[in-house]
Amino acid sequence: QVQLIESGGGLVQAGGSLRLSCAVSGNIVSIDAMAWYRQAPGKQRELVATITSGITRYADSVKGRFTISRDNTKATYLQMNSLKPEDTAVYYCWWRGIWGQGTQVTVSS
Repeated sequence: QVQLIESGGGLVQAGGSLRLSCAVSGNIVSIDAMAWYRQAPGKQRELVATITSGITRYADSVKGRFTISRDNTKATYLQMNSLKPEDTAVYYCWWRGIWGQGTQVTVSS
């Protein structure tokens, strides 16, 4: 059974950086598209970034500040710089309808 396991969340001051990781466990031959989503309290879950065959796309709210990447171990990363209080949310990675458990990111002003 495939599982996605996020890590790297935490508390950071505005302007700071965090790097989220999403590890994939299970018998997977290859990974095509991966995505990061986030859900802030009282809001709907929103798409933050995707990576498909090396092509990346970002929500307008994070362009220029966040970077999605992958490595040869099938892990996916989200480097988050210049964080703002409005980036506070639970961040989830996604692959083919499978969600991770989420990791909390809190940005203080």
